[in-house]
Amino acid sequence: MNLNSNETAFEINLKPAVAKRTARIPVKCKQKNRFIPVFLGTVAVLTILSLWYLEIDWGKMASRIPDVGEVFWDLAHLDFANMDLVFSSLVETISIAVLSLLYSLILGIIFGMLAAKNVFRIPVLSVVTQSFFTFLRAVPTPVWVLLMLVCLGMGPEAGVAGLCVHTTAFFTKSFAQSFENIPDETIEALEATGANRLSIFTNAILPAALPQIVAWAGMRLETNFSECAILGMVGAGGIGYVISNSLQGYDYGTAGVAILLVFLVAYCIERIFVRIKKKFS
Repeated sequence: MNLNSNETAFEINLKPAVAKRTARIPVKCKQKNRFIPVFLGTVAVLTILSLWYLEIDWGKMASRIPDVGEVFWDLAHLDFANMDLVFSSLVETISIAVLSLLYSLILGIIFGMLAAKNVFRIPVLSVVTQSFFTFLRAVPTPVWVLLMLVCLGMGPEAGVAGLCVHTTAFFTKSFAQSFENIPDETIEALEATGANRLSIFTNAILPAALPQIVAWAGMRLETNFSECAILGMVGAGGIGYVISNSLQGYDYGTAGVAILLVFLVAYCIERIFVRIKKKFS
């Protein structure tokens, strides 16, 4: 009799625990969950339409797969006979990327200050600046470089100018967002002391946003360097010109050396700015 009563009490004590385990956690983001199937369905439909419109011959692509392996095998046979030309072109590419970055950093800080809503607090100025640079950013970098080639002629000058246009537009938006992330309490406290807008920007907003500026600059330098390697193929100078000529002349060994150096420099740039960002953090 006592055993049955103990078993009954044990079962009663277990019921709340079982109920807790089977309870469901309420989800408050049902609208977001509904958006996911719509997004995936839209992507699937667009993919099917793109494949249908392009009429890609998959059989032809499959038959050319051995040729891809053969080309990469030829690139792996590095030829260092033209190393002086490859190295000088690499230095030219790095110089174009660095110069375009430095000029764009200065312009990006100036225009980002005008585009940020919390610096001068002039909504019209912010909207006009952001709209103008949205237009510049919508045009791809190769188009700007080609336009500069028409204006300035063949050479690295066109590459620097073309990269500056798109990079400045990118920095303007990125820096404006970084400036707007500064707490309003900090700006209001400086305003209470009688500091003007420019003093508030140089002494509070810009130093606080400096780690983000360094991160954006590192990412953009890597992008600019990669774009320089491509833009050299259209006459903007640099190592891209060497790669293009080598591939057209079936000099795969020289092209392999140039591509390998591009990879190594891009990797070094990334690692250097990761270390710099950690120090600023």
